[in-house]
Parts: sequence; C-alpha cells; structure tokens
Amino acid sequence: MRFIPIFAFLIAAAIPAAAETTRGSTEKSDSGTSSPREIALDNLLSERESDKALDAAIADARKNGISEQAILEARFLYHIDRREDDAIAAMLPEFMKQREIFKLEDSQIFSVKEDWLAVLEYVQAIDSLKKGDKTAFKSHIMEAFWLSPRQASAFAPHIDRMRLEEAMGAVKIDFTTKLIPIAEGDPVILSKLNENKKAMLLHFWSPLSRECETSMPDFITTAKVLGEKGIAVVSLIPEDSPKILTAAREMIHPLGANPPGAWLIDSKENPLSRDLRVQGLPLFVLVSNDGKILFNGDPTDDAFWEILTKIDSHITRPESHEAGE
Repeated sequence: MRFIPIFAFLIAAAIPAAAETTRGSTEKSDSGTSSPREIALDNLLSERESDKALDAAIADARKNGISEQAILEARFLYHIDRREDDAIAAMLPEFMKQREIFKLEDSQIFSVKEDWLAVLEYVQAIDSLKKGDKTAFKSHIMEAFWLSPRQASAFAPHIDRMRLEEAMGAVKIDFTTKLIPIAEGDPVILSKLNENKKAMLLHFWSPLSRECETSMPDFITTAKVLGEKGIAVVSLIPEDSPKILTAAREMIHPLGANPPGAWLIDSKENPLSRDLRVQGLPLFVLVSNDGKILFNGDPTDDAFWEILTKIDSHITRPESHEAGE
C-alpha cells in the first residue's frame, strides 16, 4: 500500500483498519496477489493526484463494492492532504447525512465510532471557520478534542491559524524601517525597496536551518518570478550573531553579485519577526502597499499563490526544484 500522509488522528485510526484491509470481506488469491477489491480500496484511500483521478478511483471502488462510508472517508483524506478547506467545508451536508446511517463495520479508517464523530465535529469546525463564526468553530473543535483527545495535535493547526489571522489583522508594517544588509553596507529603507511595486514578500530564514537550506533553490526561483512581476522580495535573518552572519554570507555567495531581492538582517530594536509572530522557518509574509498583512505562513501553502494571483493574475507558481529533479 502506498504511503498516505494524513493527519495524526486518521493515521492512528487507519492502522487497525488497514491491517484488516476490508474487514475480512476480501481474501488474497492463492497466488498471494491482491484481489480487485483490495486494489480498488488501496487506490481509493491513497489517491492524491487530481480530482479526475479521485473520481476514477471512486468509480472503480463502487464497481468493486466498496461502501459509500469508505468513499466519503477517502474523499475527506484526499482534501485533508491537499489542504483544501473549502472542499472539506462543502462536504458537511454529506457528513451530517452519514451520521444517521454510520456503520463502523463499513469504515476503512476508523476503529472506534468516537474517531468518526471527532471528524464530523472537525468538518463542522472548518465550515464555521470559513464562515467566520469563531464561536461555533471553538465549540466544534472543543467537542472534537473531547471525543478524541489523543489527536489534539491534529486540531491545533486550525486553532493556531485562527489566532494568527486575528493577530495579523492588527499588524501594520512600517515601511520607514531601516535594516542592515547581510553583506554589510548602508542601512536599507523598506519603502525604497517597495517603490513602484505591487506588494512586498518578507522571507524569514536562517542558514542554520536544514529546512531553509533544502528549500533555498525553490525560494530563489520564486524570488526571480515574483521580482519579474513587480513584487518586492526581502529575505531576513532574525539575528546577527557572528556564526549566523558568516553562514548566511556563505550561503548567499554562490548566488552571485546580485542575488534576487534584498538580503537583510531583522531589526534588534523593533524586530519584524516579533510583530509577525515568526515561530518557524522558513516563513513567507506577504504585505500590501499600505502595510497590511495579506499572508503569513508556510512557503508551500497554496493560499500564498492564490492571494498573489489576486494581486496579479499573470503570476503563476513555478515548478518546484524537487519536482524538476
């Protein structure tokens, strides 16, 4: 079976179900090969490529007698892994309908009913979050935690995101801020970098972070693409200890005399990293020309590119370095 990178609460629940495969309803052939039903179920639960591919897997699953309960679960996993909150929220009516007819024996990823009910609350929480109903979101996410407390880490990202969005609503970047270049030289004023630009991308990173090092080729590609489309790109290291400065300069040196964007050191007196609640690296923060925060999150988040296309519909996401290898 292919690896399924899903949330912790589903991984934990899927283990016993996967061990039983189809609750004893399928058997290996005498030659030891998988039956058509097993193959259909495996493809259904592990499909992540595209909506079209998922539709094909669902059609094959139905042909081989896979329950609608299992198909609903598979669709949920698909949208979870692709971080498609809109699609998850849109599934709420189906989840509510399935609540009345749920059968544990038809499930392929849940070993106890409480895990299923926790997911139902989770879907309702996402729906509430999309509607901006924070009271309902809190109620449903707390109920999900009550039903499946061991999976609290699965619910935490959405809680953190809600709090971060609330905090960012009160933040406004001061473009008169002056920052020192990593390669030494005169202070640089953010407003100068943002002249005649459509927006500004702040890229927080550290040369001591393995993840930052690994993702640097992708960032360089992104910086070049955005620079060509009129987006100011500013890379910031949060501190300037001798060790970090030396490592940062060594990392930037291979990029040549004019690396894409500006490479600066965050302010000690009024650090942007503090105002923007930078807790993990690398991090992207997209800022409008009036200083408002448009995005604060992981560089791989699809939402970042969705917001950029609203700024300029001609901006397209470049192929990742890994994908091109």
